[in-house]
Amino acid sequence: MPLIPEEPQIHESAQGPRATPASGRIAPTPRPVPGPRPAAPPRPGRPGPLRPAPPVQRAPHDVAVAKPGLPGPTAPAVSAPTPATASASATPQVQLIPASAAGALDAAEEAVDLLLDSGRAPGDVLVITTGEQHPWAAHELSFGEDAYWAQHDAGDDVFYADATAVSRAAPRPVVVVAVNGGSAVAVADALPLAHARAGALLIVCGDPQQINSVLGAGV
Repeated sequence: MPLIPEEPQIHESAQGPRATPASGRIAPTPRPVPGPRPAAPPRPGRPGPLRPAPPVQRAPHDVAVAKPGLPGPTAPAVSAPTPATASASATPQVQLIPASAAGALDAAEEAVDLLLDSGRAPGDVLVITTGEQHPWAAHELSFGEDAYWAQHDAGDDVFYADATAVSRAAPRPVVVVAVNGGSAVAVADALPLAHARAGALLIVCGDPQQINSVLGAGV
């Protein structure tokens, strides 16, 4: 199903299935209003103060207990999720950010910045490049693959990987793909794998025609 090119705004829906218009294209979802912006976290290769991950706010659950001989309070009805809802929630949203091969990596970096500013934890994000490696990945691999993948397994920061390593990367809530070159076969192989590893959101930065030709029928 083709994707609509969007402005470089990162958004995630809270829950529920994606609305699909009659044309078969993915409808855009509203952009969330980010909360107070804390100090920016240290990005790989960029010095800066450490920003702790925001705490998860959970609504309190009130449990009503009926006393013997007295009618208990009526609890609100809660409908069980239907199979369709469960299936939709397991499918990540897909967002396309139009960019040239030369500008795809910069677009991906901007997308990551927006994700972190809106409250995403750095360890939630995996960035994949189809062409030239991200400078951070190239630098860390110079110390050996064991040290490089140890940082991946720690899962406490944004991780950058080449398309050839997607099969080894573990799933993360958000996957950002920079289509910054590489052969058509490499891109065609990397995008479905990236989609399979995105738990909530897949962001693809690159040429819309090329990306739609790969993901359009599978999303």
